Amino acid sequence: MKHCLQQALALTVAGLLLAGSALAQEQASSLDELLRKVQNSQIAETKEHRQREAEFRRQKANQRNLLNQAQRTKANEEARSTRLEKTYEEQEIQVSAKRQQLQERLGSLKELFGHLTSTAGDLRSNLQTSIISAQMPGRAEFLDDLIEKMNSATQLPTIEEIERLWFELQRETIEGGKVVKFMDTVIKPNGEQVEQEVVRIGTFNLVSDGQYLAFNPKGEKLEELTRQPAGAFLSAATELQSSSDGFTRVGIDPTGPSGGSLLSALINSPSLIERWHDGKLVGYIISCVGVFAVLLAVARFLALSSMSSKVNAQLKSERANTNNPLGRVLKVAEDNPGLDGETLELKLEEAVLKERPAIESGLNLLKIIAAVAPLLGLLGTVTGMIITFQAITVFGAGDPKTMAAGISSALVTTVLGLIVAIPTVLMHTLVSGRAKRIIHILDEQSAGIIAEHAERK
Repeated sequence: MKHCLQQALALTVAGLLLAGSALAQEQASSLDELLRKVQNSQIAETKEHRQREAEFRRQKANQRNLLNQAQRTKANEEARSTRLEKTYEEQEIQVSAKRQQLQERLGSLKELFGHLTSTAGDLRSNLQTSIISAQMPGRAEFLDDLIEKMNSATQLPTIEEIERLWFELQRETIEGGKVVKFMDTVIKPNGEQVEQEVVRIGTFNLVSDGQYLAFNPKGEKLEELTRQPAGAFLSAATELQSSSDGFTRVGIDPTGPSGGSLLSALINSPSLIERWHDGKLVGYIISCVGVFAVLLAVARFLALSSMSSKVNAQLKSERANTNNPLGRVLKVAEDNPGLDGETLELKLEEAVLKERPAIESGLNLLKIIAAVAPLLGLLGTVTGMIITFQAITVFGAGDPKTMAAGISSALVTTVLGLIVAIPTVLMHTLVSGRAKRIIHILDEQSAGIIAEHAERK
């Protein structure tokens, strides 16, 4: 019985050890050792609990101290805020009084500073965009400080700063009437930076090595225009740069300081080659037809001139030469001396008719080209207008420049057609006159031969 109770007690103690303590997890070799371990575990847990309770008490006391400290800080800051608000109100009253005193003491200077501020602002904007700043950079920097001082309620500009403002105004006016040379870095269209001589023409334009330059206010850089005006202006710019004194004729843009609108319009105006390309396919066809007409007219004119000289030589000769139309007609009369008048007349008319195609060759083609060229131009204009109106339908008519450019390109073919037709008509008239003169001589000589033959009969 006693042994059974010991076993039950051991099992109970072992269960408690397994649930609450790490020491109970170790295997005991005897019941006495197990009891010792249980006792040690209870003692350790009691000690740990006491330590935790002491830590909780210390933290509670610390929290109470922190709360008291925060309350004291809050009270101090509230008192400080009250003092600062009172100080701020007192200083606001003093600032208002000082401002009123400042306005009273300024008197007429206030109006003067207003004019100075306006003048400095206008001068700053002028200096930033003026091409004189390319030669004299950094002139507008002091104006920022001057304007800030004149707008400030605590600072006043010095006499030296006001005198410098007057000096910069005078210098800008004086430099605007000079043509000067100076060395500077020029940015080429390919991005290359080259140190070269630059000529400044007043406040209007900058040129260098026969090229017009643009002034970029950002960074005060000089850039060579990617597209230049006509060659006459560039040659004048080169002549100006090479001259040392006297007067030189050169093209300048009076709107240069405000953006150079005239120079831009001159540069953006398309050249003759560009306008010719605006005609596109129809324009190319008209040009080919015109070239063909010129070549044909020149060839026929030379051929008829040679033929006319031979006919003139034949008129002075007593013998028929078959190297010209008149000689061949006379040869027919010489070969048939015994024919009657009517038969001889028919023979001569036949000979003249044989010569006509060679004499009048190409005349009808020139006439057709003169008539067709304007029609081709009209065709190109109509097709160009159709394309322009289709673009207006898609993109709208908000930009008149786009519409004007499309219509201008469409009318190029009409111009090309007229350019081809008018000279072709003149050339046809000239060549036709030569041909008619030769045919007239043939008819005249044939009639003379028939008349002499009739007289002999």
